[in-house]
Amino acid sequence: MEHMTVKLAIQPRTTVPENKAEFITAVVYGPKFPSTSIFVNKKAFDKTFKEAGESVIIQLEGLDKPVDVLIKDVAFSPIKGGVQHIDFYALEMGKEITTHIPLHFINEAPASKLGAVLNKVLHEVTVICKPSDLPSHLDVDLGLLINMEDQIHISDIITPARVKIEEDPHDVVVLAEEVKEEVVVDEPVIAAADVPVSEKGKTKESEETA
Repeated sequence: MEHMTVKLAIQPRTTVPENKAEFITAVVYGPKFPSTSIFVNKKAFDKTFKEAGESVIIQLEGLDKPVDVLIKDVAFSPIKGGVQHIDFYALEMGKEITTHIPLHFINEAPASKLGAVLNKVLHEVTVICKPSDLPSHLDVDLGLLINMEDQIHISDIITPARVKIEEDPHDVVVLAEEVKEEVVVDEPVIAAADVPVSEKGKTKESEETA
């Protein structure tokens, strides 16, 4: 749950890169930061995005001074695939932010040995904290699922002192469910011997009439 910051080199869009095809257009903006257009190297961003996702602070280097940001939005090309444009949100380091962070499921659930299937309802939560306190993720201890139908709620997640989860404390994060076997009912097969005599007679009469 440690706080992380990764660095990413960028360049202002006032100068066009020589190999423009290797770069992505992006914009940086925030409450105290004027909207600024930039270029980001595709390979460098892909590597950073895998490390950081949308829940880790990225320090952009290449403007007048380093800027701490979060990835606000990533647009993908519907034709070529891959990232087409990025929105970076510039942070005010003393102000609280609201953002999503992933949940990491750790340890083994004792209920699994009883045959339970773990139904993970939530994979991320919304947190409020200062950028300097933002964890890269929060751990969910599956060891709390001891018996069938046990549940882990938001209130069971341990958070750092200055980090608050926005979701309702009673919301279910993961539960141990019992696998219920489906009962298959075979439809009865009607044999000739099961046809009422009256029905057989009608059939015979029909054949004689024909």
